[in-house]
Amino acid sequence: MEAVKRVIRQRWSLRDYSHHLSRLTPKRFLDLHQFVNKDAVEKERARLKDELNRGYVADMAEFKKHGGKIAAANKVLIPAMVATKFPDFEVSFSDGKTMKLPIRVSDGTVGSDKSSVPKASLVCLSFRASSQAMIDSWSMPFVEAFSKSKDIHLYQVSFIDSWLLCRFPIKRFLLWTMKKPNHPESRDTLQKQMVYSFGDHYYFRKELKILNLLTGYIFLLDNFGRVRWQGFGLATKDELSSLLSCTSLISDKK
Repeated sequence: MEAVKRVIRQRWSLRDYSHHLSRLTPKRFLDLHQFVNKDAVEKERARLKDELNRGYVADMAEFKKHGGKIAAANKVLIPAMVATKFPDFEVSFSDGKTMKLPIRVSDGTVGSDKSSVPKASLVCLSFRASSQAMIDSWSMPFVEAFSKSKDIHLYQVSFIDSWLLCRFPIKRFLLWTMKKPNHPESRDTLQKQMVYSFGDHYYFRKELKILNLLTGYIFLLDNFGRVRWQGFGLATKDELSSLLSCTSLISDKK
């Protein structure tokens, strides 16, 4: 008899619990939903304010003052201990294939996997066609200097944020128009890749503190994906010398 009473009490306890849960859960869910929405609204509001304050007119006015040279390049390597990680992002090749950049050594990478990670990578970012000449001023001498270096990669990244151009049919056609004839390359030469990144890059730019979209941005990364050197705009002779020297230091390090 006592066992029967205990089972009845347990059933009523479960029933009471279910009853209370049915009353509390919708409210808790609603509160969470409101919180998430409120957070998203505040985040979008801050973004809108930022983009309104910093638009094409501001970029052009600034560009007229310095010609895209928003700052001088680093003269020496940024110490590894204080270097920041370059954010991950996806890029597309002209054949439609995609990959994540940067290629870096991860905590779980061992043995032969490490050999596929470049010792140094030069990542050149272009957000508008006007910056292509700036990118070339860095990349062309870089390719010439390290043409025989298989442990060094060069990526020229063009960012495409137009909603229309990011739609799949147009995106595929755009990539097709970018295709170039395949040229046989020796396995012991520097790997130079022309890639494209589609979509919204606002938070990517925020992380790298990129404001002016009319200039070119140059980042030298080590095998851990850390930013060890940075340049802007058109390259000067001294800045090129610094870039090549810093690249050699990174790539020669064992």
